[in-house]
Amino acid sequence: MGKTVQVAADRAYDQSKTVLPAEVARGTYMQNPPGLAALKLMHLLIAKAGGRMGEDVEHRVRLSEVRGVEGLRNHDRASLAPLFAELQAAVLIHDDTEKKRLTIGGLLDIAEVDYRDELSGDLVISWYFSRMFTRAAAASNHWAILDRQTVFHLGSKYSLLLFQHIASLAKLDQVVSKTFTVAELRSVLGVQPGKLERFANLNARAIQPAIAEINQLSRLTLTATPRKVGRTVASIEIAWAVKDDPSETRRELSASQIGRKARRDGTAEEVAAEFPETGGIAYSPRWRDLKRAAGCNMDDSLIAANFRRFLKERGITRNAANIEKLFSNFCAKVGKV
Repeated sequence: MGKTVQVAADRAYDQSKTVLPAEVARGTYMQNPPGLAALKLMHLLIAKAGGRMGEDVEHRVRLSEVRGVEGLRNHDRASLAPLFAELQAAVLIHDDTEKKRLTIGGLLDIAEVDYRDELSGDLVISWYFSRMFTRAAAASNHWAILDRQTVFHLGSKYSLLLFQHIASLAKLDQVVSKTFTVAELRSVLGVQPGKLERFANLNARAIQPAIAEINQLSRLTLTATPRKVGRTVASIEIAWAVKDDPSETRRELSASQIGRKARRDGTAEEVAAEFPETGGIAYSPRWRDLKRAAGCNMDDSLIAANFRRFLKERGITRNAANIEKLFSNFCAKVGKV
């Protein structure tokens, strides 16, 4: 068995990180790449499987956990179906040049939604990964450790696919950049044939927006440098560096997504803190850090539900000017459990 699943098993305690096989993270062999929501769902499924991602076993997740992810908060039985259909349609093609073996397969084998308790407001989703995925995961010795809050807050398919690819390279010693041909970068970004064919359009509508969003929401700072042959851009060098001080990134991840692009472009003032409307705070560093600083070890989902009830009973809005102080005091009062 490869090292990737062992690393995932060893990090099962860390709900802020996902261990992703580099073969998936670098996914240049993925055809029919899913859209943003389906990609986020894929990351959640892999995170839930953890160290068992390489086993032919049934995995499960509750709808409430899916709704805890930004971009998936309003999904239900009906809207989940097309997301799983997108994941089913993704085709993985891997050419092992050492073994001289070309493998074509999918990501999922089967997925089911048990809605017997739908009236109570929750569903149970179960799935099996495909044989190709489990084989690749079980044999993998290269992995990316991704910040889940970054993955779940990115607002573009291009951003997510580029981030997971670069994150799989960022841990390699002495490697701080990679040069892609234009065709390779289009594949990494999941740009469909016939779209953004001119480099100027690809750069303006995919590459630069993806880099700007990754720089705003991740621990990495990326730059892209086009390399020309004559007047034609032949390749693009993507370079990266780990931020010395990620505090601004943590603040942005905890802030409302409303106005995020304007803040990224420098055209708006920072939006005041707003407590999440639904779900827990496992992927919200601002609220999770306040909870821990207050000495509270209650479950992240339970403390969030209790605090929302506290606000509702007192007629306090989730974006009140003193919302952070109210939450900190509430956590201190709840204390340890």
